Amino acid sequence: MKHHVFSWVLRLITIALLTLLTACNLPQVSAEDRLFLPLSLEFSGAYTLPKTTVKETLVGGLSGLTYDRKQNLFYAVSDDRSDRAPARFYTLKLELDSTHSTIAEVVVKDVTILKQEDGQPFGKNTIDPEGIALSSRDSVFISSEGVIHDGVLPFIGEFDLKTGQLRRKLPIPEAFLPDPDHPLQPRGVQDNLAFESLTLNAQAASMKGSEPFRLFTATESSLAQDQDLSDLKQGAKNRFLHYLIENDRATLISEHLYQLDPKPAYAFDQGLCEMLAIDQAGHFLSLERSFGMQGFQIKIFQAASGGATDISTIESLRGSKSIAPIRKRLVMDLNDLDLSLDNLEGMTLGPLFPDGSQSLVIVSDDNFNNLTQVTQFLLFKLNGKR
Repeated sequence: MKHHVFSWVLRLITIALLTLLTACNLPQVSAEDRLFLPLSLEFSGAYTLPKTTVKETLVGGLSGLTYDRKQNLFYAVSDDRSDRAPARFYTLKLELDSTHSTIAEVVVKDVTILKQEDGQPFGKNTIDPEGIALSSRDSVFISSEGVIHDGVLPFIGEFDLKTGQLRRKLPIPEAFLPDPDHPLQPRGVQDNLAFESLTLNAQAASMKGSEPFRLFTATESSLAQDQDLSDLKQGAKNRFLHYLIENDRATLISEHLYQLDPKPAYAFDQGLCEMLAIDQAGHFLSLERSFGMQGFQIKIFQAASGGATDISTIESLRGSKSIAPIRKRLVMDLNDLDLSLDNLEGMTLGPLFPDGSQSLVIVSDDNFNNLTQVTQFLLFKLNGKR
């Protein structure tokens, strides 16, 4: 009997030791590591679009990009304020080379003029289109920064994909709208620093037209009431909006803080140019860009909204210490590439490579500058996306 008891105790000790040794060999994963996906980017190539016109419109100012997987087409919005031609978006075809590894050509196939409620094109300086996202309802959502110094407010509109007709506008929180009646208490988006980014949840373009989906946008920089000029060690405190879109109803679900990196030395300006939803679990890619004496400096981050504080009821973010922001992690500093970067602003998931991996396409806004800027397309392989 004692022999059986001894054998049983010895077996328990052996199992406990093996379990302890096995546990010691397991990789230690931090809570932050569990928050992020194991993403990486591989640069595949660059392409410069020649200066061209389509249907008497100058192709340029491409500030937002979205992809139609079914048609294998891209849509790019121009940030022309109906100055050179009416506000518009272009239909593009991206051709890969014979190895299917880099861009051989970008073909501009068509242009669609944006139309107001009355069916007429937008007048000069009544819109500043910046972001674009394709939905499953034969429509695109487009964000406009407005023209604040002229009293033109920012908006997010849904437009018919074929005709460009405005279907509706989403509600914008009052805190984002400047109040001209109280000039000594500035409020709302800053001029030319409003809704630069726009994205829908990753499956929105392939869902049935009647199914609800999510829309996300963020300001390029701080709202006037959130500017904290006393803290120069931090970047701008941007506000990120999360909408639920159901048929003809749009509901603001939450609002979060997106903290920009500190402005680089000798930079004139800095902003959040794009956010791109890459799954259904609150993971995004974000594009931060600055410009200064060293040219364009551009970084791609992975951002995770899980656990971020809802700030929709917080009037000002100045001096905020207890707010949990959207967490972010650097994926790539594009200035590490052996490449002259232009004013990159638009970003979208593109077609799959032959090996099944996901492509990422980024486009630059040439500011209609024929002398020193170009429309530049960059192609990457995105690894680690589930």
